[in-house]
Amino acid sequence: MTTPKLLGISGSLRAESFNSKLLREAASRFGPAAFTEGNLRLPLYDGDLEAQGIPAEVQTLADQIAAADAVIIASPEYNQSFTGVLKNALDWVSRVEGKPWQDKPVAIIGAAAGRSGGARSAYALRLAMMPFQAQVLPGPEVLVAGAFREFDEAGALTGESYQEILDALMAKLRAAATAA
Repeated sequence: MTTPKLLGISGSLRAESFNSKLLREAASRFGPAAFTEGNLRLPLYDGDLEAQGIPAEVQTLADQIAAADAVIIASPEYNQSFTGVLKNALDWVSRVEGKPWQDKPVAIIGAAAGRSGGARSAYALRLAMMPFQAQVLPGPEVLVAGAFREFDEAGALTGESYQEILDALMAKLRAAATAA
């Protein structure tokens, strides 16, 4: 069997993002894989810009999604939803040729400062993914609350219960990715 291709997408652009840390932790718990992080530093979606052609960085992200055997999306919660940068990426990718998300196993995870761990963000993201017909895993939900307390200085997740839930989700994602 070949090494699965795993794509990680963080809905946060911040250098020390808890969601980027959680994304990398999840990738390390997925098992052996060719891991790539997608770049969401994309232009704002604009129909006039699209009329000039899909920007190269958008096409690269869409190609990464299409080539991946599985995708992990980690997003914080901004104003009771997922981030604008992630929404912009979803909007752009919806405009490319083909259907890169079609039947793609996807795990949604999140970390937030608040006590819900980004539950509303995860719910909103699940709804936003529906038109793409991705295979979004139903759980277990990995929603890290009080994220500022849950990572060590090296960026590793410290909470044992979060580690166990993340292991279970990554095992399900790996099984879905290798089932084909």
